[in-house]
Amino acid sequence: MYIESEAQLRELYGFAKGRAKDKQLDALEKHSINFIEHSPFVTLSSYAKSGALDSSPRGGEPGFIKVINNNCIIIPDARGNNRLDTLVNLLDTGNIGCLFLIPGVDETLRVNGTARISTREDYLSLFAFHQKPPISCIEIQVTEVFLHCAKALMRSELWSEETKIERSKLPTMGRMMNDQLKVDEEPESQEAMVARYKQGL
Repeated sequence: MYIESEAQLRELYGFAKGRAKDKQLDALEKHSINFIEHSPFVTLSSYAKSGALDSSPRGGEPGFIKVINNNCIIIPDARGNNRLDTLVNLLDTGNIGCLFLIPGVDETLRVNGTARISTREDYLSLFAFHQKPPISCIEIQVTEVFLHCAKALMRSELWSEETKIERSKLPTMGRMMNDQLKVDEEPESQEAMVARYKQGL
């Protein structure tokens, strides 16, 4: 049996109430700003009119995302592999969802809004000190913001030393990609890949 309507869903789960419902804000304030300024990692969710979806990780030093005001944040677009999935989706629909994480903190921050790709000099100058400054950035106009409770990260024990696995328990990135692409050649070692990535940071 499948759930096929919100009415069925609400019959099963009910409605949010109390703080779970009331916590949603339409602008940043001191606690959400503080969270963003301490976060070194965010995932960006976007979609195209065609239905194409993307969830992309972005990282940097804490504070690498700049808060312009209570309704605007700027994310530098660090150099990558030029797939541009997020950026192409933003050109198409202009909608974005952000999930901010801070190592060691089980609560997360969710920010939704509309986004544009910008090459404004005053925005790019905020990241001029980067070893490889971005050539564009994402301007997000915040429409929804709320703190998300700790349960998911507590269940996963994401930050626990005891739950960490040795990297060697997974194949190297090179091996996995060769297998997926059916490439019959010696894969790049994990050490070589990490060294190559560090040169491009």
